[in-house]
Amino acid sequence: QLQLVESGGGLVQAGGSLRLTCSASGRAFKMYGLAWFRHAPGKEREFVSAIAWSGGLTYYADSVKGRFNISRDNSKNTVYLQMNSLKPEGTAVYYCAATLATYYSANSYLSDSGSWGQGTQVTVSS
Repeated sequence: QLQLVESGGGLVQAGGSLRLTCSASGRAFKMYGLAWFRHAPGKEREFVSAIAWSGGLTYYADSVKGRFNISRDNSKNTVYLQMNSLKPEGTAVYYCAATLATYYSANSYLSDSGSWGQGTQVTVSS
């Protein structure tokens, strides 16, 4: 399994942008599908975006489509989430996750074989 560390969270005004970074250590990073989830207080965890091992295939939740962009740099063992036009409902702890299973399935990350970071707080003020 990979060890994942998120960074880049913070406080931003509605309409602003943030870029989250997830740095990984461990073997065979380029073999893993990677994803971003978010969890807001009182709400269910949301599967926000995911990217296949090659970087050529991506998934976005409808709530972020057109505003967020996921990318990865396999040479740096890093995955990014560029978040634009942020909304107050985007306030949450954002988690990076990794899987060797189907990259676009949330269950792949939620299973025992998934790897997770500790999360980074994003707060969007109105």
